[in-house]
Amino acid sequence: MNVSMVAGRVSPFRGGERGLHCLRAEVERLCDGGVPLKLAVTETTPQGWRCEVDSLQRSEGDEEWELPSIFTFRRRRAERTHAFNAVILVPTGIDCAIGGHAGDATPAARLLASVCDQLVLHPNVVNASDVNEQPENCLYVEGSLICRLLMGAVSLRRVRSNRILVVTEEREHPWVVEQVVNSTSAARATLGADCTQVVVLRRGLDMRMGESPSGRAIGEIGGFDDLFAMLRRERGRYDAVALSTRITPLIDAAELLQRYFRGEGPNPWGGVEATLTHTVSTAFGVPSAHAPTMEDVTLRMESFGQVDPRKSAEAISTGYMFCVLKGLHRAPGIVADPDGAYDPSLLAAEDVSCLVVPAGSVGLPTLAALVQGITVIAVRENANLMRNDLRTLPFAPGQLWEVDNYLEAAGLISALKAGIHPSSLRRPLAYTPVVEF
Repeated sequence: MNVSMVAGRVSPFRGGERGLHCLRAEVERLCDGGVPLKLAVTETTPQGWRCEVDSLQRSEGDEEWELPSIFTFRRRRAERTHAFNAVILVPTGIDCAIGGHAGDATPAARLLASVCDQLVLHPNVVNASDVNEQPENCLYVEGSLICRLLMGAVSLRRVRSNRILVVTEEREHPWVVEQVVNSTSAARATLGADCTQVVVLRRGLDMRMGESPSGRAIGEIGGFDDLFAMLRRERGRYDAVALSTRITPLIDAAELLQRYFRGEGPNPWGGVEATLTHTVSTAFGVPSAHAPTMEDVTLRMESFGQVDPRKSAEAISTGYMFCVLKGLHRAPGIVADPDGAYDPSLLAAEDVSCLVVPAGSVGLPTLAALVQGITVIAVRENANLMRNDLRTLPFAPGQLWEVDNYLEAAGLISALKAGIHPSSLRRPLAYTPVVEF
């Protein structure tokens, strides 16, 4: 079993459930028998959309493993208005100016969380190696599960705490595993986290960085057999999975870090990390997150000087793991096949009031929000590698809002939450049109 990226062109999205059905058929055709795990639209034109898809391929002899489709859709009944809940997405590996580095979207998340009741976010937004400053009213949810939430296929259940299973792999130098164990002990001692055990795989994953034709950070993963066998065996003993494994770099690790800390290109680890957690969360229906282990322990003595501030959390960390454990400590549980009935302990598609994305970001979450009638706020200042214009999508009037920055996004959310149409706050105030019928 392995996961790799396939690319190709699909027809432009025409809207509605039929549009999702047609998109599913074309994406599955691109995967040629593989299971689509993650969809990124890298360029939209009237002639067609360029797509890059993470696809899981089974090898002969692999045990059959039924995975829910990322395209499973349940139309929400209506938006519930007893609370205003937002979702913030900062896609991994597309070099977002804000949030594409090392938890540097945290201030934006903290601001948005202050003006809504609950903010759903994914690890890339707040994971900053050994730092995680997410607010208390945030729901830390792996990206594929956010996609399925907006598609109406799952709901989120708030928990008091999770039993976290920590998974790493044997390494030549014992210091690497020791850092994972010590990070786990720190989470137990300071968060009060219930980390059931640290499992050390004798045969680890084969995770390799890559770069897509669009410049996205991607990767390939092989060697799932032992990981999946262990997760199946332990399934009743954990609620969330924290993974800490090696990622083979494209170039010399020291040179890669030098480039990264200078701010050159997207986070090279992020793409393959997202691929791994999408696979685990989709297969087992639990929250998961990943932290890379240090490739070479000699890097501990490397001097990188004053680094790009957005990446500085990486420069002061060694285990890179604590952010994952803090996020998973109270990550919500996953409820499959919801019916949309109101349950105060759940957050379903009916409870999502808006989705906040970087300008140009098009994937299943954006398309799901479009079809579900969820307001989408696109932030222009969060520039990235994607070449898409959300204004060309078939949004309903007033469903798509473009703002310059997250400060403006917070103001827009405040207005929407208060039931104030944003145009009433601007001047000049247009005359009310009068028409005859």
